[in-house]
Amino acid sequence: EVQLVESGGDVVQIGGSLRLSCAASGFTFDDYAIKWFRQAPGKEREGVSCISRRDGSTIYADSVKGRFTISSDNSKNTVYLQMNSLKLEDTAVYYCAFHPRRCYNEDYYYANWGQGTQVTVSS
Repeated sequence: EVQLVESGGDVVQIGGSLRLSCAASGFTFDDYAIKWFRQAPGKEREGVSCISRRDGSTIYADSVKGRFTISSDNSKNTVYLQMNSLKLEDTAVYYCAFHPRRCYNEDYYYANWGQGTQVTVSS
């Protein structure tokens, strides 16, 4: 069974940076995608960024383009989300999710999720 473990969440000031990690295990797929979602209190879950292992292609939400960078270390089956120039509205629980083939926009395509890591941006 696929397992995902996020880490790296913290409290950071406006304009600061954080790097989240998502360590994946329990699968043998060569092609897969991992997507970061986030959910702020009282708001719907939204997709943040996705990376495909097969070709390294990436997708970003408009709200994070130019500030966040997704990357992967395939030897460790770990995906990172480097978050720079953080804003108050980036405060949320961040989740990573796994798909055995490719990136999809909708969250219902992802059957495997991590437990989440809290990111709090303070003023």
